Amino acid sequence: MGSGPAFATPPPPPPPPAAPSARADGLLSQLARLLLWVLLALLLRWAVVEPRWIPSGSMLPTLQLQDRVLVEKLTPRFGAGVRTGSIVVFHPPALLQEAGYDPRSALIKRVVAVAGDEVEVRQGRLWRNGQRADPDWAREPMDYDLGPLVVPAGQVLVLGDNRNASLDSHLWGPLPEADLIGTAIWRYWPPARFGPVGFSSPHAVESS
Repeated sequence: MGSGPAFATPPPPPPPPAAPSARADGLLSQLARLLLWVLLALLLRWAVVEPRWIPSGSMLPTLQLQDRVLVEKLTPRFGAGVRTGSIVVFHPPALLQEAGYDPRSALIKRVVAVAGDEVEVRQGRLWRNGQRADPDWAREPMDYDLGPLVVPAGQVLVLGDNRNASLDSHLWGPLPEADLIGTAIWRYWPPARFGPVGFSSPHAVESS
């Protein structure tokens, strides 16, 4: 008996198109993940770290004009206190606000003394607790005198590294710690100066 013609098995039918409700669920899931990342980024910026740029030359040579730095905000938020030598970002104190400064703006200086320290500037140099501060991070000898004074509780004394061109505590007094925004910890721009900034070597002139 002869064999009949061979018949190929027909391919399976294509799956039916996704129902509109399934496509909508997938889109909502993607939007939810995106929203979660946005909220996380906002939370980090508000509570943990935020970028800042340097608008003036008061911190030369440590920080150059237009440098970008990251500011850590946990230390002042939890009352851990800041160390002498830290570079801090803060809201203008009351005296500067009375002079017209926007209370939402930010300034950046270095902490040169903390609560309980006795501070004096004489003969162009910074003295702390009866001893010449070393390092003092000053760009050059100071052309003013200050004190002696004792930094009150809950306050710090802040000066710009470019001491003779800085609007700082030698003019408006100690800074309340309540005005602190955070501590500058890392410079991320420009790439040639990428790295930590909090405890830069004193008198180190950085190439621009």
